[in-house]
Amino acid sequence: MAASTSQTLRLNPLRNASLSLSSKLPLSSAFSVSLNPRWRQQSRRLVLIVSAGLDAKPTILVAEKLGAAGLDLLKEFANVDCSYNLTPEELCTKISLCDALIVRSGTKVSREVFESSGGRLKVVGRAGVGIDNVDLAAATEHGCLVVNAPTANTVAAAEHGIALMAAMARNVAQADASVKAGKWQRNKYVGVSLVGKTLAVMGFGKVGTEVARRAKGLGMHVIAHDPYAPADRARAIGVELVSFDEAISKADFISLHMPLTPATSKVLNDETFAKMKKGVRIVNVARGGVIDEDALVKALDAGIVAQAALDVFTVEPPAKDSKLILHENVTATPHLGASTMEAQEGVAIEIAEAVVGALKGELAATAVNAPMVPAEVLTELKPYVELAEKLGRLAVQLVAGGSGVKSVKVTYASARAPDDLDTRLLRAMITKGLIEPISSVFVNLVNADFTAKQRGIRITEERIILDGSPESPLDFIQVQIANVESKFASAISESGEIKVEGRVKDGIAHLTRVGSFEVDVSMEGSLILCRQVDQPGMIGTVGSILGEENVNVSFMSVGRIAPRKQAVMAIGVDDQPSKESLKKIGDVPAIEEFVFLKL
Repeated sequence: MAASTSQTLRLNPLRNASLSLSSKLPLSSAFSVSLNPRWRQQSRRLVLIVSAGLDAKPTILVAEKLGAAGLDLLKEFANVDCSYNLTPEELCTKISLCDALIVRSGTKVSREVFESSGGRLKVVGRAGVGIDNVDLAAATEHGCLVVNAPTANTVAAAEHGIALMAAMARNVAQADASVKAGKWQRNKYVGVSLVGKTLAVMGFGKVGTEVARRAKGLGMHVIAHDPYAPADRARAIGVELVSFDEAISKADFISLHMPLTPATSKVLNDETFAKMKKGVRIVNVARGGVIDEDALVKALDAGIVAQAALDVFTVEPPAKDSKLILHENVTATPHLGASTMEAQEGVAIEIAEAVVGALKGELAATAVNAPMVPAEVLTELKPYVELAEKLGRLAVQLVAGGSGVKSVKVTYASARAPDDLDTRLLRAMITKGLIEPISSVFVNLVNADFTAKQRGIRITEERIILDGSPESPLDFIQVQIANVESKFASAISESGEIKVEGRVKDGIAHLTRVGSFEVDVSMEGSLILCRQVDQPGMIGTVGSILGEENVNVSFMSVGRIAPRKQAVMAIGVDDQPSKESLKKIGDVPAIEEFVFLKL
Protein backbone atom coordinates (compact mmCIF):
# COMPACT_ATOMS: atom_id res chain seq x y z
CA MET A 1 0.00 0.00 0.00
CA ALA A 2 1.41 3.39 -0.94
CA ALA A 3 2.16 6.03 1.61
CA SER A 4 -0.57 8.19 0.18
CA THR A 5 -3.32 5.70 0.97
CA SER A 6 -6.22 7.60 2.52
CA GLN A 7 -7.50 6.51 5.91
CA THR A 8 -10.51 8.34 7.34
CA LEU A 9 -10.93 9.10 11.03
CA ARG A 10 -14.53 9.98 11.96
CA LEU A 11 -15.07 12.27 14.90
CA ASN A 12 -18.43 13.27 16.33
CA PRO A 13 -17.69 16.48 18.19
CA LEU A 14 -20.77 16.26 20.39
CA ARG A 15 -20.90 12.48 20.86
CA ASN A 16 -19.66 12.52 24.43
CA ALA A 17 -21.31 15.79 25.42
CA SER A 18 -23.25 15.62 28.66
CA LEU A 19 -26.96 16.29 28.53
CA SER A 20 -26.79 18.47 31.64
CA LEU A 21 -28.31 21.70 30.35
CA SER A 22 -26.81 23.74 33.14
CA SER A 23 -23.24 22.90 32.24
CA LYS A 24 -23.08 21.60 28.68
CA LEU A 25 -25.78 22.69 26.31
CA PRO A 26 -26.97 26.25 25.61
CA LEU A 27 -30.58 27.20 26.31
CA SER A 28 -32.86 28.70 23.71
CA SER A 29 -35.20 30.99 25.63
CA ALA A 30 -33.13 31.69 28.70
CA PHE A 31 -29.53 31.45 29.76
CA SER A 32 -27.55 29.51 32.32
CA VAL A 33 -24.82 30.80 34.60
CA SER A 34 -22.05 28.52 35.86
CA LEU A 35 -19.52 29.51 38.52
CA ASN A 36 -17.04 27.16 40.15
CA PRO A 37 -17.35 27.88 43.91
CA ARG A 38 -13.73 27.02 44.73
CA TRP A 39 -12.54 29.98 42.66
CA ARG A 40 -14.65 32.54 44.49
CA GLN A 41 -11.81 33.13 46.93
CA GLN A 42 -8.94 32.61 44.48
CA SER A 43 -9.64 35.08 41.73
CA ARG A 44 -10.72 38.68 41.79
CA ARG A 45 -12.19 38.32 38.32
CA LEU A 46 -15.70 36.90 38.37
CA VAL A 47 -16.13 34.46 35.51
CA LEU A 48 -19.67 33.87 34.36
CA ILE A 49 -20.30 31.21 31.75
CA VAL A 50 -23.39 32.27 29.84
CA SER A 51 -24.91 30.02 27.18
CA ALA A 52 -27.79 30.98 24.93
CA GLY A 53 -29.39 29.67 21.80
CA LEU A 54 -30.03 25.91 21.51
CA ASP A 55 -28.65 24.78 18.17
CA ALA A 56 -26.41 22.13 16.65
CA LYS A 57 -23.38 24.34 16.15
CA PRO A 58 -20.23 23.43 18.08
CA THR A 59 -18.52 26.06 20.22
CA ILE A 60 -14.92 27.12 19.57
CA LEU A 61 -13.00 29.05 22.22
CA VAL A 62 -10.28 31.32 20.78
CA ALA A 63 -8.00 32.08 23.73
CA GLU A 64 -5.45 34.28 21.95
CA LYS A 65 -5.69 36.81 19.13
CA LEU A 66 -6.28 35.31 15.71
CA GLY A 67 -6.38 36.96 12.30
CA ALA A 68 -9.76 38.15 11.05
CA ALA A 69 -9.76 35.80 8.05
CA GLY A 70 -9.41 32.82 10.37
CA LEU A 71 -12.15 34.04 12.67
CA ASP A 72 -14.49 34.49 9.71
CA LEU A 73 -13.96 30.86 8.68
CA LEU A 74 -14.66 29.67 12.22
CA LYS A 75 -17.84 31.76 12.51
CA GLU A 76 -19.26 30.21 9.34
CA PHE A 77 -19.23 26.81 11.04
CA ALA A 78 -19.41 27.34 14.80
CA ASN A 79 -20.23 29.60 17.68
CA VAL A 80 -16.96 31.43 18.38
CA ASP A 81 -16.02 32.73 21.82
CA CYS A 82 -13.00 35.08 21.72
CA SER A 83 -11.78 35.37 25.32
CA TYR A 84 -8.18 36.51 25.68
CA ASN A 85 -5.77 36.64 28.63
CA LEU A 86 -7.62 33.97 30.61
CA THR A 87 -6.04 32.72 33.81
CA PRO A 88 -5.61 28.93 34.09
CA GLU A 89 -8.62 28.82 36.43
CA GLU A 90 -10.78 30.82 34.02
CA LEU A 91 -9.78 28.58 31.10
CA CYS A 92 -10.73 25.47 33.08
CA THR A 93 -14.09 27.02 33.91
CA LYS A 94 -14.96 27.86 30.30
CA ILE A 95 -13.61 24.72 28.66
CA SER A 96 -16.50 22.44 29.65
CA LEU A 97 -18.72 24.45 27.28
CA CYS A 98 -16.37 24.16 24.29
CA ASP A 99 -15.83 21.61 21.54
CA ALA A 100 -12.58 23.15 20.31
CA LEU A 101 -9.88 25.46 21.64
CA ILE A 102 -7.45 27.60 19.65
CA VAL A 103 -4.29 29.01 21.25
CA ARG A 104 -0.95 30.46 20.24
CA SER A 105 2.15 30.01 22.41
CA GLY A 106 1.05 32.00 25.44
CA THR A 107 -1.71 29.71 26.76
CA LYS A 108 -0.83 26.52 28.60
CA VAL A 109 -3.22 23.71 27.73
CA SER A 110 -2.52 21.49 30.72
CA ARG A 111 -3.87 18.15 31.88
CA GLU A 112 -6.27 20.05 34.15
CA VAL A 113 -7.80 21.74 31.10
CA PHE A 114 -8.58 18.37 29.51
CA GLU A 115 -9.92 16.99 32.78
CA SER A 116 -12.10 20.07 33.25
CA SER A 117 -13.60 19.67 29.77
CA GLY A 118 -15.59 16.65 30.92
CA GLY A 119 -14.97 14.90 27.59
CA ARG A 120 -16.51 17.63 25.43
CA LEU A 121 -13.26 19.15 24.13
CA LYS A 122 -12.49 17.36 20.85
CA VAL A 123 -9.87 19.54 19.14
CA VAL A 124 -7.07 21.84 20.27
CA GLY A 125 -5.60 24.04 17.54
CA ARG A 126 -2.15 25.57 17.95
CA ALA A 127 -1.82 28.64 15.69
CA GLY A 128 1.82 28.04 14.82
CA VAL A 129 4.30 25.19 14.70
CA GLY A 130 5.51 24.43 18.23
CA ILE A 131 3.24 22.55 20.63
CA ASP A 132 5.32 22.75 23.82
CA ASN A 133 2.44 24.48 25.58
CA VAL A 134 -0.01 21.60 25.00
CA ASP A 135 0.05 18.42 27.10
CA LEU A 136 -0.07 15.92 24.25
CA ALA A 137 -0.25 12.86 26.49
CA ALA A 138 -3.26 14.25 28.32
CA ALA A 139 -4.90 15.25 25.03
CA THR A 140 -4.54 11.73 23.66
CA GLU A 141 -5.77 10.13 26.89
CA HIS A 142 -8.91 12.30 26.72
CA GLY A 143 -9.51 11.57 23.03
CA CYS A 144 -8.71 15.11 21.96
CA LEU A 145 -7.04 15.77 18.63
CA VAL A 146 -4.27 18.40 18.57
CA VAL A 147 -3.54 20.16 15.27
CA ASN A 148 -1.08 22.89 14.36
CA ALA A 149 -0.31 25.24 11.44
CA PRO A 150 3.15 24.25 10.17
CA THR A 151 3.27 25.69 6.64
CA ALA A 152 1.96 29.27 6.70
CA ASN A 153 5.15 30.66 8.25
CA THR A 154 7.54 29.27 5.62
CA VAL A 155 8.03 32.34 3.43
CA ALA A 156 8.09 34.73 6.39
CA ALA A 157 10.82 32.73 8.11
CA ALA A 158 12.85 32.51 4.90
CA GLU A 159 12.55 36.25 4.28
CA HIS A 160 13.63 36.99 7.84
CA GLY A 161 16.66 34.75 7.38
CA ILE A 162 17.67 36.66 4.25
CA ALA A 163 16.99 40.00 5.96
CA LEU A 164 19.22 39.07 8.90
CA MET A 165 21.98 37.87 6.58
CA ALA A 166 21.99 41.11 4.60
CA ALA A 167 21.72 43.29 7.70
CA MET A 168 24.59 41.42 9.32
CA ALA A 169 26.82 41.61 6.25
CA ARG A 170 26.35 45.38 6.03
CA ASN A 171 26.32 46.12 9.79
CA VAL A 172 22.88 47.72 9.51
CA ALA A 173 21.86 47.37 13.16
CA GLN A 174 25.19 48.60 14.55
CA ALA A 175 25.39 51.51 12.11
CA ASP A 176 21.81 52.53 12.89
CA ALA A 177 22.56 52.61 16.62
CA SER A 178 25.73 54.60 15.96
CA VAL A 179 23.97 57.26 13.89
CA LYS A 180 21.21 57.60 16.47
CA ALA A 181 23.91 58.10 19.10
CA GLY A 182 25.15 61.14 17.12
CA LYS A 183 28.15 59.42 15.50
CA TRP A 184 29.18 59.16 11.85
CA GLN A 185 31.51 56.13 11.61
CA ARG A 186 31.60 55.16 7.95
CA ASN A 187 35.00 53.48 8.15
CA LYS A 188 34.04 51.37 11.16
CA TYR A 189 31.05 49.75 9.51
CA VAL A 190 32.48 48.61 6.18
CA GLY A 191 30.63 45.41 5.33
CA VAL A 192 31.02 42.45 3.00
CA SER A 193 29.17 41.63 -0.21
CA LEU A 194 26.89 38.61 -0.61
CA VAL A 195 27.43 38.09 -4.33
CA GLY A 196 29.89 35.31 -5.08
CA LYS A 197 29.95 34.08 -1.48
CA THR A 198 29.20 30.46 -0.53
CA LEU A 199 26.10 29.95 1.61
CA ALA A 200 25.64 26.63 3.41
CA VAL A 201 21.98 25.93 4.13
CA MET A 202 21.90 23.46 7.03
CA GLY A 203 18.54 21.73 6.76
CA PHE A 204 16.91 21.62 3.33
CA GLY A 205 13.24 21.52 4.28
CA LYS A 206 10.58 24.08 3.41
CA VAL A 207 12.29 27.13 4.92
CA GLY A 208 15.80 26.06 3.91
CA THR A 209 14.66 25.57 0.32
CA GLU A 210 13.09 29.04 0.20
CA VAL A 211 16.22 30.62 1.66
CA ALA A 212 18.30 28.86 -1.00
CA ARG A 213 16.06 30.18 -3.79
CA ARG A 214 16.42 33.75 -2.56
CA ALA A 215 20.16 33.46 -1.98
CA LYS A 216 20.63 32.22 -5.55
CA GLY A 217 18.83 35.35 -6.69
CA LEU A 218 21.38 37.42 -4.77
CA GLY A 219 24.21 35.83 -6.71
CA MET A 220 25.39 33.49 -3.94
CA HIS A 221 26.77 29.99 -4.48
CA VAL A 222 24.50 27.73 -2.41
CA ILE A 223 25.36 24.34 -0.97
CA ALA A 224 23.22 22.44 1.52
CA HIS A 225 23.42 19.66 4.03
CA ASP A 226 20.44 17.46 4.83
CA PRO A 227 21.07 13.70 4.94
CA TYR A 228 17.47 12.94 4.05
CA ALA A 229 16.69 15.53 1.37
CA PRO A 230 16.34 14.21 -2.19
CA ALA A 231 19.31 15.26 -4.32
CA ASP A 232 17.08 15.84 -7.38
CA ARG A 233 15.00 18.43 -5.51
CA ALA A 234 18.17 20.31 -4.61
CA ARG A 235 19.56 20.09 -8.16
CA ALA A 236 16.30 21.48 -9.52
CA ILE A 237 17.11 24.87 -7.96
CA GLY A 238 20.86 24.70 -8.52
CA VAL A 239 21.90 23.56 -5.04
CA GLU A 240 24.49 20.88 -4.30
CA LEU A 241 23.94 18.55 -1.34
CA VAL A 242 27.17 17.91 0.56
CA SER A 243 28.28 16.35 3.84
CA PHE A 244 28.01 18.24 7.13
CA ASP A 245 31.77 18.75 7.44
CA GLU A 246 32.11 19.89 3.82
CA ALA A 247 29.26 22.37 4.22
CA ILE A 248 30.63 24.09 7.33
CA SER A 249 34.23 24.08 6.09
CA LYS A 250 33.46 25.65 2.68
CA ALA A 251 30.87 28.23 3.75
CA ASP A 252 31.32 31.97 4.00
CA PHE A 253 27.79 32.16 5.44
CA ILE A 254 25.90 29.42 7.30
CA SER A 255 22.11 29.56 7.61
CA LEU A 256 20.50 27.11 10.05
CA HIS A 257 17.11 25.55 9.25
CA MET A 258 17.20 22.22 11.05
CA PRO A 259 14.72 21.02 13.68
CA LEU A 260 15.81 20.69 17.30
CA THR A 261 16.18 16.96 17.93
CA PRO A 262 18.61 14.96 20.11
CA ALA A 263 20.82 14.62 17.03
CA THR A 264 20.91 18.39 16.32
CA SER A 265 21.08 19.73 19.87
CA LYS A 266 24.20 21.96 20.08
CA VAL A 267 25.33 20.66 16.70
CA LEU A 268 27.34 23.88 16.34
CA ASN A 269 29.85 23.59 19.17
CA ASP A 270 33.55 24.02 19.91
CA GLU A 271 34.44 21.07 17.69
CA THR A 272 32.39 22.19 14.69
CA PHE A 273 33.38 25.86 14.99
CA ALA A 274 37.04 24.73 14.77
CA LYS A 275 36.31 23.22 11.33
CA MET A 276 34.87 26.44 9.86
CA LYS A 277 36.56 29.10 7.75
CA LYS A 278 37.98 31.94 9.80
CA GLY A 279 35.54 34.83 9.44
CA VAL A 280 32.41 32.75 8.75
CA ARG A 281 29.05 34.41 9.40
CA ILE A 282 26.11 32.53 10.93
CA VAL A 283 22.35 33.07 10.70
CA ASN A 284 19.84 31.18 12.86
CA VAL A 285 16.08 31.46 12.40
CA ALA A 286 15.44 27.80 13.30
CA ARG A 287 15.79 26.76 16.95
CA GLY A 288 18.09 28.26 19.57
CA GLY A 289 19.17 24.91 20.95
CA VAL A 290 21.03 23.86 17.79
CA ILE A 291 23.86 26.23 18.77
CA ASP A 292 26.01 25.89 21.89
CA GLU A 293 25.74 29.56 22.81
CA ASP A 294 28.81 29.58 25.09
CA ALA A 295 30.86 28.04 22.29
CA LEU A 296 29.55 30.68 19.87
CA VAL A 297 30.70 33.49 22.17
CA LYS A 298 34.18 31.94 22.29
CA ALA A 299 34.23 31.57 18.49
CA LEU A 300 33.19 35.23 18.09
CA ASP A 301 35.89 36.39 20.52
CA ALA A 302 38.49 34.31 18.68
CA GLY A 303 37.47 35.68 15.28
CA ILE A 304 36.54 32.24 13.94
CA VAL A 305 32.99 33.55 13.57
CA ALA A 306 33.05 37.13 12.32
CA GLN A 307 29.36 37.83 12.97
CA ALA A 308 26.15 36.09 13.98
CA ALA A 309 22.54 37.07 13.32
CA LEU A 310 20.13 35.30 15.66
CA ASP A 311 16.35 35.24 15.87
CA VAL A 312 16.09 32.29 18.28
CA PHE A 313 17.77 31.40 21.54
CA THR A 314 18.10 28.46 23.89
CA VAL A 315 16.10 30.35 26.54
CA GLU A 316 13.60 32.96 25.39
CA PRO A 317 13.72 35.73 26.25
CA PRO A 318 17.46 35.52 26.93
CA ALA A 319 18.97 37.05 30.07
CA LYS A 320 19.50 40.81 29.94
CA ASP A 321 23.19 40.34 30.73
CA SER A 322 23.70 37.60 28.11
CA LYS A 323 27.23 37.82 26.71
CA LEU A 324 25.91 36.59 23.38
CA ILE A 325 23.20 39.24 23.07
CA LEU A 326 25.53 42.04 24.16
CA HIS A 327 28.35 41.00 21.84
CA GLU A 328 29.14 43.79 19.36
CA ASN A 329 29.25 41.35 16.45
CA VAL A 330 25.82 39.83 17.10
CA THR A 331 22.57 41.05 15.54
CA ALA A 332 19.56 39.84 17.51
CA THR A 333 15.80 39.89 16.97
CA PRO A 334 13.08 38.61 19.35
CA HIS A 335 11.88 35.50 17.46
CA LEU A 336 10.33 37.43 14.59
CA GLY A 337 10.57 34.71 11.93
CA ALA A 338 6.82 34.36 11.57
CA SER A 339 5.95 37.95 12.41
CA THR A 340 4.57 39.38 9.20
CA MET A 341 0.99 40.46 8.67
CA GLU A 342 0.66 37.99 5.81
CA ALA A 343 2.04 35.08 7.82
CA GLN A 344 -0.21 35.82 10.77
CA GLU A 345 -3.25 35.81 8.47
CA GLY A 346 -2.00 32.62 6.82
CA VAL A 347 -1.58 30.91 10.18
CA ALA A 348 -5.09 32.00 11.19
CA ILE A 349 -6.60 30.53 8.02
CA GLU A 350 -4.55 27.33 8.25
CA ILE A 351 -5.47 26.61 11.88
CA ALA A 352 -9.12 27.55 11.33
CA GLU A 353 -9.39 25.13 8.41
CA ALA A 354 -7.69 22.38 10.42
CA VAL A 355 -9.97 22.82 13.44
CA VAL A 356 -13.17 23.02 11.40
CA GLY A 357 -12.11 19.99 9.34
CA ALA A 358 -11.40 17.97 12.48
CA LEU A 359 -14.77 18.87 13.98
CA LYS A 360 -16.41 17.73 10.76
CA GLY A 361 -14.66 14.39 11.09
CA GLU A 362 -12.27 14.93 8.20
CA LEU A 363 -8.73 13.57 8.15
CA ALA A 364 -6.42 16.03 9.90
CA ALA A 365 -3.11 16.10 8.02
CA THR A 366 -1.53 18.44 10.59
CA ALA A 367 -2.46 16.36 13.64
CA VAL A 368 0.40 16.09 16.13
CA ASN A 369 -0.97 13.42 18.47
CA ALA A 370 -2.33 9.94 17.96
CA PRO A 371 -6.07 9.29 18.04
CA MET A 372 -7.45 6.90 20.63
CA VAL A 373 -7.04 3.23 19.73
CA PRO A 374 -9.46 0.58 21.11
CA ALA A 375 -7.94 -0.81 24.28
CA GLU A 376 -8.11 -4.46 23.20
CA VAL A 377 -6.37 -3.73 19.89
CA LEU A 378 -3.70 -1.61 21.52
CA THR A 379 -3.02 -4.24 24.18
CA GLU A 380 -2.45 -6.95 21.59
CA LEU A 381 -0.38 -4.82 19.22
CA LYS A 382 1.57 -2.86 21.84
CA PRO A 383 4.86 -4.83 21.63
CA TYR A 384 4.60 -4.91 17.81
CA VAL A 385 4.00 -1.15 17.72
CA GLU A 386 7.23 -0.70 19.66
CA LEU A 387 9.02 -3.13 17.34
CA ALA A 388 7.74 -1.31 14.23
CA GLU A 389 8.89 2.12 15.40
CA LYS A 390 12.32 0.85 16.46
CA LEU A 391 12.88 -0.96 13.17
CA GLY A 392 12.10 2.29 11.32
CA ARG A 393 14.37 4.26 13.66
CA LEU A 394 17.16 1.70 13.23
CA ALA A 395 16.84 1.52 9.45
CA VAL A 396 16.98 5.30 8.87
CA GLN A 397 20.08 5.63 11.06
CA LEU A 398 21.83 3.14 8.79
CA VAL A 399 21.27 5.39 5.75
CA ALA A 400 24.27 7.41 4.59
CA GLY A 401 23.43 10.99 3.56
CA GLY A 402 23.01 11.97 -0.06
CA SER A 403 20.17 10.51 -2.10
CA GLY A 404 17.52 10.57 0.63
CA VAL A 405 15.00 7.90 1.63
CA LYS A 406 12.42 7.40 -1.13
CA SER A 407 11.44 3.73 -1.28
CA VAL A 408 10.59 1.64 1.79
CA LYS A 409 9.17 -1.87 1.74
CA VAL A 410 7.57 -3.37 4.85
CA THR A 411 6.93 -7.12 5.07
CA TYR A 412 4.64 -8.65 7.69
CA ALA A 413 4.73 -12.42 8.32
CA SER A 414 1.58 -13.71 10.02
CA ALA A 415 -0.68 -16.71 10.24
CA ARG A 416 -3.70 -14.45 10.33
CA ALA A 417 -5.89 -13.69 7.36
CA PRO A 418 -5.37 -10.19 5.88
CA ASP A 419 -8.78 -9.05 7.13
CA ASP A 420 -7.83 -10.01 10.69
CA LEU A 421 -4.68 -7.86 10.81
CA ASP A 422 -5.00 -4.09 10.32
CA THR A 423 -1.47 -2.83 9.65
CA ARG A 424 -2.25 0.91 9.58
CA LEU A 425 -0.95 1.47 13.10
CA LEU A 426 2.18 -0.59 12.41
CA ARG A 427 2.84 1.28 9.16
CA ALA A 428 2.34 4.58 10.97
CA MET A 429 4.86 3.59 13.64
CA ILE A 430 7.43 2.55 11.03
CA THR A 431 6.91 5.93 9.36
CA LYS A 432 7.29 7.59 12.77
CA GLY A 433 10.60 5.80 13.29
CA LEU A 434 11.82 6.76 9.82
CA ILE A 435 10.95 10.45 10.00
CA GLU A 436 10.98 11.69 13.61
CA PRO A 437 14.73 11.19 14.29
CA ILE A 438 15.54 13.69 11.54
CA SER A 439 12.55 16.02 11.71
CA SER A 440 10.48 18.15 14.07
CA VAL A 441 7.28 16.55 12.73
CA PHE A 442 5.17 14.44 15.09
CA VAL A 443 4.00 11.33 13.25
CA ASN A 444 0.95 9.28 14.23
CA LEU A 445 -1.85 7.21 12.76
CA VAL A 446 -3.62 10.33 11.54
CA ASN A 447 -0.80 11.99 9.62
CA ALA A 448 1.67 9.17 8.87
CA ASP A 449 0.75 8.55 5.23
CA PHE A 450 0.44 12.27 4.48
CA THR A 451 3.81 13.01 6.12
CA ALA A 452 5.56 10.24 4.19
CA LYS A 453 4.06 11.39 0.89
CA GLN A 454 4.99 15.01 1.64
CA ARG A 455 8.64 13.92 1.99
CA GLY A 456 8.58 11.82 -1.15
CA ILE A 457 8.76 8.51 0.72
CA ARG A 458 6.81 5.66 -0.86
CA ILE A 459 5.98 2.88 1.57
CA THR A 460 4.77 -0.41 0.16
CA GLU A 461 3.53 -3.35 2.21
CA GLU A 462 3.77 -7.09 1.63
CA ARG A 463 2.27 -9.92 3.65
CA ILE A 464 3.61 -13.43 4.02
CA ILE A 465 0.88 -15.84 5.07
CA LEU A 466 2.29 -18.51 7.38
CA ASP A 467 0.87 -21.86 8.38
CA GLY A 468 0.12 -22.37 12.02
CA SER A 469 -1.92 -20.83 14.83
CA PRO A 470 -3.09 -17.22 14.40
CA GLU A 471 -2.93 -16.69 18.16
CA SER A 472 -0.03 -14.25 17.77
CA PRO A 473 -0.67 -11.29 15.42
CA LEU A 474 2.76 -11.43 13.74
CA ASP A 475 5.79 -13.68 13.42
CA PHE A 476 8.16 -10.96 12.19
CA ILE A 477 8.33 -7.50 10.61
CA GLN A 478 10.95 -6.64 8.00
CA VAL A 479 11.87 -3.14 6.80
CA GLN A 480 13.87 -2.53 3.61
CA ILE A 481 15.11 0.80 2.24
CA ALA A 482 16.05 0.74 -1.44
CA ASN A 483 18.38 2.89 -3.55
CA VAL A 484 20.47 4.26 -0.69
CA GLU A 485 23.98 3.86 0.61
CA SER A 486 24.54 2.60 4.15
CA LYS A 487 26.81 3.75 6.96
CA PHE A 488 27.17 0.05 7.77
CA ALA A 489 27.78 -1.92 4.58
CA SER A 490 26.82 -5.22 6.21
CA ALA A 491 23.24 -3.93 6.55
CA ILE A 492 22.90 -4.19 2.75
CA SER A 493 21.13 -7.40 1.74
CA GLU A 494 22.06 -9.56 -1.21
CA SER A 495 19.44 -7.74 -3.29
CA GLY A 496 21.00 -4.34 -2.50
CA GLU A 497 18.64 -2.82 0.08
CA ILE A 498 19.21 -1.91 3.69
CA LYS A 499 17.36 -4.69 5.51
CA VAL A 500 16.45 -5.05 9.19
CA GLU A 501 14.07 -7.58 10.67
CA GLY A 502 12.60 -8.10 14.12
CA ARG A 503 10.36 -10.27 16.24
CA VAL A 504 8.56 -9.96 19.57
CA LYS A 505 9.82 -12.43 22.17
CA ASP A 506 8.19 -12.59 25.60
CA GLY A 507 6.66 -9.17 24.94
CA ILE A 508 10.02 -7.55 24.09
CA ALA A 509 11.09 -6.25 20.66
CA HIS A 510 14.13 -8.13 19.30
CA LEU A 511 16.33 -7.40 16.30
CA THR A 512 16.79 -10.70 14.48
CA ARG A 513 18.40 -9.79 11.14
CA VAL A 514 20.71 -7.09 9.78
CA GLY A 515 21.37 -7.41 6.05
CA SER A 516 22.22 -11.08 5.46
CA PHE A 517 23.33 -11.69 9.05
CA GLU A 518 21.10 -13.28 11.69
CA VAL A 519 21.37 -11.77 15.17
CA ASP A 520 19.19 -11.86 18.28
CA VAL A 521 19.31 -8.78 20.50
CA SER A 522 16.74 -6.92 22.58
CA MET A 523 15.96 -3.50 21.09
CA GLU A 524 16.48 -1.51 24.27
CA GLY A 525 18.86 1.36 25.05
CA SER A 526 21.40 1.80 22.26
CA LEU A 527 23.15 -0.56 19.89
CA ILE A 528 26.64 -1.03 18.47
CA LEU A 529 26.92 -3.11 15.30
CA CYS A 530 30.38 -4.40 14.32
CA ARG A 531 31.43 -6.38 11.26
CA GLN A 532 34.46 -8.43 12.17
CA VAL A 533 36.63 -11.35 11.25
CA ASP A 534 35.16 -14.28 13.17
CA GLN A 535 37.89 -15.23 15.64
CA PRO A 536 38.18 -16.01 19.37
CA GLY A 537 38.31 -13.19 21.91
CA MET A 538 36.36 -10.54 20.02
CA ILE A 539 33.48 -10.35 22.50
CA GLY A 540 35.95 -9.99 25.38
CA THR A 541 37.99 -7.34 23.56
CA VAL A 542 35.04 -5.07 22.82
CA GLY A 543 33.51 -5.75 26.25
CA SER A 544 36.72 -4.69 27.95
CA ILE A 545 36.86 -1.40 26.02
CA LEU A 546 33.33 -0.56 27.11
CA GLY A 547 33.95 -1.76 30.66
CA GLU A 548 36.91 0.57 31.03
CA GLU A 549 34.49 3.49 30.59
CA ASN A 550 31.88 1.92 32.87
CA VAL A 551 29.46 1.45 29.96
CA ASN A 552 27.15 -1.41 30.88
CA VAL A 553 26.61 -4.07 28.20
CA SER A 554 23.01 -5.32 28.40
CA PHE A 555 23.31 -8.03 25.73
CA MET A 556 25.55 -9.29 22.96
CA SER A 557 24.89 -11.47 19.94
CA VAL A 558 27.03 -12.66 17.03
CA GLY A 559 25.76 -13.75 13.63
CA ARG A 560 28.20 -15.21 11.12
CA ILE A 561 28.29 -16.54 7.58
CA ALA A 562 30.58 -19.46 8.48
CA PRO A 563 33.22 -20.20 11.16
CA ARG A 564 36.37 -18.06 10.90
CA LYS A 565 34.83 -15.86 8.23
CA GLN A 566 32.86 -12.62 8.52
CA ALA A 567 30.49 -12.06 11.43
CA VAL A 568 28.28 -9.25 12.72
CA MET A 569 28.34 -8.58 16.45
CA ALA A 570 25.41 -6.68 17.96
CA ILE A 571 26.05 -5.12 21.37
CA GLY A 572 23.37 -3.49 23.49
CA VAL A 573 24.55 -0.72 25.83
CA ASP A 574 22.70 1.25 28.50
CA ASP A 575 24.75 4.42 28.00
CA GLN A 576 26.30 6.19 25.02
CA PRO A 577 30.02 5.42 24.82
CA SER A 578 32.43 8.32 24.39
CA LYS A 579 33.97 9.08 21.01
CA GLU A 580 37.28 7.80 22.39
CA SER A 581 35.78 4.41 23.28
CA LEU A 582 34.09 4.10 19.89
CA LYS A 583 37.40 4.95 18.21
CA LYS A 584 39.12 2.21 20.23
CA ILE A 585 36.50 -0.26 19.02
CA GLY A 586 37.08 0.84 15.43
CA ASP A 587 40.83 0.47 15.87
CA VAL A 588 40.59 -3.22 16.80
CA PRO A 589 42.34 -4.91 13.82
CA ALA A 590 39.72 -7.62 13.32
CA ILE A 591 36.83 -5.09 13.19
CA GLU A 592 36.20 -4.03 9.60
CA GLU A 593 33.37 -1.54 10.28
CA PHE A 594 31.05 -0.48 13.08
CA VAL A 595 28.17 1.89 13.75
CA PHE A 596 26.52 3.27 16.92
CA LEU A 597 22.73 3.52 16.83
CA LYS A 598 20.23 5.08 19.25
CA LEU A 599 17.00 3.15 19.70
